[in-house]
Amino acid sequence: MTFLGLSFDESGFPGKYCIGIISLTLAISMLLTGCGSDSASDKITKKEEFSDAEISSEKTEIRLLNNKLEVDEELKELAKKYEEETGVVVTIESLGGSIDTQSTLKSYYQDGNMPDIFCIEGEQDYPTWEGNLADLSDSEWVSDTDAAYVSNGVVFGFPTTTEAIGLSYNADILRKAGVDPYKITSPKAMKAAFEKLDEKKEELGLRAVVGWFTNASDLSWSTGLHMFASYIDEGLERDDTTYIDLLNNDGGLEDKRLMDWANMIELFNEYSDPDLVSAGTYDQQVSNFAAGKYAFVTQGSWIGTLMVNDYKEAYEGAGSFGVGMAPYAFQDGQDTILTNTPNWWVVYKDGDTEASKAFLEWCADNEGGQQILVERCGFVSPYKSCTFQADDPFAGTIAEYANSEKTSSWHWLSMKEGIELNATGKIFQRFSSGSIASAEDFAAELKKAIEEYYAG
Repeated sequence: MTFLGLSFDESGFPGKYCIGIISLTLAISMLLTGCGSDSASDKITKKEEFSDAEISSEKTEIRLLNNKLEVDEELKELAKKYEEETGVVVTIESLGGSIDTQSTLKSYYQDGNMPDIFCIEGEQDYPTWEGNLADLSDSEWVSDTDAAYVSNGVVFGFPTTTEAIGLSYNADILRKAGVDPYKITSPKAMKAAFEKLDEKKEELGLRAVVGWFTNASDLSWSTGLHMFASYIDEGLERDDTTYIDLLNNDGGLEDKRLMDWANMIELFNEYSDPDLVSAGTYDQQVSNFAAGKYAFVTQGSWIGTLMVNDYKEAYEGAGSFGVGMAPYAFQDGQDTILTNTPNWWVVYKDGDTEASKAFLEWCADNEGGQQILVERCGFVSPYKSCTFQADDPFAGTIAEYANSEKTSSWHWLSMKEGIELNATGKIFQRFSSGSIASAEDFAAELKKAIEEYYAG
């Protein structure tokens, strides 16, 4: 049979292991004790018998496969501290660059070389490993975060960091203009804020009120996924899947909600940079915001790292201004931003699950691994009890919303694959360029494209 695209023998295990024969007696012994059956229970028994014989002379050791090569050194520092405190060895194996982590994991599975802890990127990876992951629901850290990966009510994924999607803003400019971002919880309030900033545009040194770019060849992922995610999740409880469920049922959309959301997109078109709204690049969008040229920008918290690194000179030239996020409030009373973790650590159920779960518990603890994960790795902690803060302009904003329980989840990863490139992205660009004349027409064309894509 096949699993994960690999060939298995009739016993259900990937291949047969060859054991060198040292002596005839040893060969007969091994044949009798180890090769009498290829059933799963026999293989587990063999592993347990070997472990029992060796456990008294070996340290407990677990292996973590990390998909962020840029924090390899920091995670090894984390592992060293854990070993010093507990005596448990955590081996960090980091992959990155051009290496496909999931393909590597599949190869490890075939070879019987699975790590105890590895990464998945939510809905797109979970189905591959369904049935092979340990249940983490009884872990103490689960009650301290809203970002665990959950499937069918069972917790499988440990979040390491948090990213957010919202209407990012330059707090210094809003303060100078007398605009209170905390009052932007309705379409009327958003429009009033835009109008006030537009009146003072020259005084504030702005090119435009909002950096909203729709170039389909460069930014479909931003419009067709992230911005569309605000239609799916804005203002909802984290476990509310009403609109993603409707969408994934043959591309269904709720007309009133869609129209309200389309009116917000029309507002963005009106107050964006006219020279770049339909043709600008991601680099131009973020660099202009970092330089203080836009009061708002339609990008998530990940741009904070770019602002303090890639665009450091422009950001410092603009006064290293404070930032924040307002809700994409296209209906009255919407007061959440969308947060989630970009990937999760999961535990292989046939590895050392207890030692792995204990390590994750320690990583989530403010007195354990949180300081290194936040201050050294630069992660924005998804844990409410964490008192450390990453050196990221948006870290405080995410913590503020999370601690106030004013976050919605995001479910855009579970939309039909390729929808942004093949259906939605180009329609945003056509609307911003004027080839779609109104919000009503935009909503109608988007609905048609989505329904056809799901039907295809």
